[in-house]
Amino acid sequence: MSNKLKILVPLKRVIDPLLKPKISASKIDLTGLKFTTNPFCDIALSEAIQLKEKNSNLVENIHAVSIGSAKSKEILVAAIAKGANSASLIETEKSVEPLAVAKLLAEVAKQQKSNLIMLGKQSIDSDANQTGQMLAALLNWPQATFASKVEVSSDGTSVEVTREVDGGSVTQKASLPMVITADLRLNNPRFVSLPKLMKAKKTKIDTKKIEEFGTDITPRLEVEKVEEPPVREPGIMVNTVEEFVAELKKRGAL
Repeated sequence: MSNKLKILVPLKRVIDPLLKPKISASKIDLTGLKFTTNPFCDIALSEAIQLKEKNSNLVENIHAVSIGSAKSKEILVAAIAKGANSASLIETEKSVEPLAVAKLLAEVAKQQKSNLIMLGKQSIDSDANQTGQMLAALLNWPQATFASKVEVSSDGTSVEVTREVDGGSVTQKASLPMVITADLRLNNPRFVSLPKLMKAKKTKIDTKKIEEFGTDITPRLEVEKVEEPPVREPGIMVNTVEEFVAELKKRGAL
């Protein structure tokens, strides 16, 4: 592969994290809800753009891709406005599980001749945290998950990634091609200006139906029900340590 970085950034359209979804008939009611780019995906895109700005001589292009309904074009347009060079949509109205997503992304990576894939560590709707790992396995590429810092070597042949782990942080280095999943503290995504967004709307988004890929997207899991978490019981005030201990014993905590 060329030493020039061809970065692929998968993006997912999700419900705005600031909104509380409604549960109706054991399903999430999406009526009237605002959608946006999955926050972790947005961080991955922002990091790819920053790598391009810092290493303009090393980064050839950034390609954003999304799997979802036609409305997913909105987040791809935003990606172009932020700094992606091109974008494509794999259109489907069906929900696609992580393994099928990974298989589709592996095919896109081959078509785009990508040598670095940067994606969010998970989506906030399913919290699966599986796609990046599965994608790396399918491509047989090294991976670095939960990235909090990414640095490209001066010759563009390797990437050094600092990862957040339970005991602190770990720094890993691997030669390209590579898969990196972004954690929250990797960066703070920038807001896109309206003029850039309007200009990006003129960019053509390459769109293909999911059936064109021939990938089996049959669900392996079935959602039996969706329900809100139980309402938290109100706390009580105690005046002494003795009362506190008595309450703990009463509730079976001691």
